[in-house]
Parts: sequence; structure tokens; C-alpha cells
Amino acid sequence: MSMQESDYSGMKVLLIPDPESVYLTTANLLLKAIEAALVYRGRAVVGLATGSTPAAVYAHLVERHRSGYLSFRNITTYNLDEYYPISPLDPKSYRAYMHNHLFSHVDIAENRAHVLDGTVPEEFAAAHAAEFDHWIDADGGLDIQLLGIGKNGHIAFNEPSRLSVAETIRLPTRLVELHPDTRAAAAREFGGLERVIPRALTMGVAPILAARSIVILATGAHKADAVARALTGAMTALVPASLLQSVAHKVTWVIDAAAAERLP
Repeated sequence: MSMQESDYSGMKVLLIPDPESVYLTTANLLLKAIEAALVYRGRAVVGLATGSTPAAVYAHLVERHRSGYLSFRNITTYNLDEYYPISPLDPKSYRAYMHNHLFSHVDIAENRAHVLDGTVPEEFAAAHAAEFDHWIDADGGLDIQLLGIGKNGHIAFNEPSRLSVAETIRLPTRLVELHPDTRAAAAREFGGLERVIPRALTMGVAPILAARSIVILATGAHKADAVARALTGAMTALVPASLLQSVAHKVTWVIDAAAAERLP
């Protein structure tokens, strides 16, 4: 594996030729942060992402667990988002995704694996979202947050908007409408655009940026425009990932050659 390290807008960028090496490198970064937190305070709090890209990262973590290298007994996790409304038993739910790709394969306690509840009544959704942020704070904040980037530049389901940068970086966990680009990207998973659930509960920008370290990965040419705008453009709510520039010193991007093709 040949890795090139660069700096864009103060953020570390690891450019790696192939996707498989991106997944392995990302898993190693997570492990390093987890090990540091376990040594420093005896536990680790980890923010997790979903989608096709993180699945391969979780496969590496499961492999490390099975080899006896990694235990999840003292690890607490918080997932970024969940469709709304949706049952946790629905195979398209992110709770089911995490169960299939990670939770059922490691020794994490059920009460330490947090995913937003897609069944909470809508009149209580705001309170549930606020409680989720409170749980993270009560756990001492996130030691590391794993992120992906949407084709339109979103992080979690914090979608492009016309809000100011100052307003956007204060956004809490909340119920949101999904952007048409996001719904289109999920059409295959749901069996057609008309079947995509149009709303979701999402961790806010504020708790994401508050994490002690952030790792964001991207693979494929379809992410190249979003990656370039986030790394080299101005901070703007129209490209939510660009707001990572505000905490540049603790952000590491891990990207493959295809995702980097529009970088200078």
C-alpha cells in the first residue's frame, strides 16, 4: 500500500490508491483512538456511521475482535442516524444494519450500542433527539467519530441548506427531511425512489464537531466533487462536510484515488 499524506484547509488527508486499503487504514485509525481512550479513561465512546463504505471497516473490527485483539466490553457507541419512521426489525433500518455488520459479532453490551429510535412518536421526536445528545455528553463526549460523505456533501443526514455557517455548526440532533440527492442514492436499497423513507433522525453538526477526533472516509469517483468542495472550498452550509474545516486540527480524511481526482 502506497499512502500519500497531504494537508487541505488544515485537515490531514491520507490518499490511498485502492478502496480496500482505505477501509483497513480507517479501521486502524479507529483502533488507535479506542486504545488511547481505554488507556486514558478506561472506556471509549465511539460515533459510528452506516452505508456501504463503513461496512468494510466494521469487517476489519470484527476480525480484530475474533482474533482476541479487541474487546467491546468497555466501548460505548452512538450511531449517526436512523430513518424515520422505521422499525428496528426492518432490514432497511440502521439498527438492523449495525446488528448485522458489527453488534452481533462482538461483545458489546446492548445498553452501550445506541441508535436513534425510528419508532418514537413524532410528538416526542424532539425530546428523544435532545436526550440522545444528553447521553453523549453524560458519557464524556465522543472520543472518535467515524463519518462518510454524501454525494451532495452531507455528513450524517445534515443536508445542504441556506443556513449560515454559525447556525449550522450549532445544529443539534433532530428530525430532518432528506435531500432529493440522498433519497435518490437510497433508491436501490429501498427498491425504488418512491419507497425511500423521506425523513430521518440525525446526529447534529454540533455533537459531531465536538468529538475529540474525526475520521471521514470516501471512495469512488462519484464522491470526488463533494470531497473537493469540502476540502478546498469555503465553509458553507451548502456543503456540510466543509464545516469540518472549523475543527481542522482533529480531522483526518482517508480517501482513494478516485475520490481524490478533483483535488488540486
